[in-house]
Amino acid sequence: MVFSAFAAMIAPIAVALTVGLLGWTYRALKPPPPKICGSPDGPPVTSPRIKLSDGRHLAYREAGVPREEAKYKIVVIHGFGSSKDLNLPASEELVEELRIYFLFFDRSGYGDSDPNPSRSVKSEAYDVQELADKLQIGSKFYVIGISMGAYPNSCFLILLNGRSYFGNGFSHFYRLAGASLVAPFVNYWWPCLPANLSNDAFSRLLAQDQWSFRVAHYTPWLFYWWMSQKWFPSLSILAGNMAIFSQSDLEILKKWSEAPSVGQEKIQQQGVYESLHRDIMVSYGKWEFDPMDLINPFPNNEGSVYIWQGYEDRIIPFQVNRYLSEKLPWIHYHEVPDAGHLLIFESKNCEAVLRELVQR
Repeated sequence: MVFSAFAAMIAPIAVALTVGLLGWTYRALKPPPPKICGSPDGPPVTSPRIKLSDGRHLAYREAGVPREEAKYKIVVIHGFGSSKDLNLPASEELVEELRIYFLFFDRSGYGDSDPNPSRSVKSEAYDVQELADKLQIGSKFYVIGISMGAYPNSCFLILLNGRSYFGNGFSHFYRLAGASLVAPFVNYWWPCLPANLSNDAFSRLLAQDQWSFRVAHYTPWLFYWWMSQKWFPSLSILAGNMAIFSQSDLEILKKWSEAPSVGQEKIQQQGVYESLHRDIMVSYGKWEFDPMDLINPFPNNEGSVYIWQGYEDRIIPFQVNRYLSEKLPWIHYHEVPDAGHLLIFESKNCEAVLRELVQR
């Protein structure tokens, strides 16, 4: 009798606790909706944009010589936590001498570009193609991918060869004239990497970054919770841990702090999940191709592909990109001895990247 009364009293409490726990879990795992630019609850649109075929908008910025007067046209793909408002420290004299037109754009979810809930390595490359088409930048253009912005470049090279991974739709990728991957992102789960190499490179990362990338790769549905929880340290770069930067990187960051670039406040304005979190989940997720699937897209030397890697880079260990370049000898590999991850933001390196890309 007493037990029955006790059970009758405990049962609704247990149900309430279970429902409460499930509700808390759902809220903890579910990212907040994005604040779309131009929507009633979102920030205003402050940049020129094009409308893509799927209805999304892509924001862009043009620089250098006027498009109609340019000899070389370069699409610049920004990295993690950056935007179209990044400044490449190339002198005006060099840009005028080479007659370079630059096209910068906010990748999906960043800045003024709409989020893409179906974002993938492939979709990023198609965004570049459609942007070039809409702005009619010409029959040939170059691409520079910086850090995490380099993974669309890899997809470009696959598409340029008309490989079968993504179905049809390769008709315009022949327009690529050359590509530079600067401090390019690496996925430690690429099948092509020997286990000893990937394990060694991965072990060089800070422990909190190793765990963040594991969560992004194995349980992406937990990634928002992982990045939001306070019990364990998550991604070091967002926590302000300066140990991930080399001495040359720190010097560049000091210059930036003294003269902040325009537009930095807009990078995450639509939500950290749609910009930063989704970027990491796509990068460290399961790819639809392997870098070793790449075939020289310029067999007749009508263009070139380059990797620029800082030897002192603590964010992307040089060993992996060195290995990939050795296995793909048609890639021109430059390992800069005294440079870190931010190598392109040092004037001499930036100008070297530009000259070799368009003049080789």
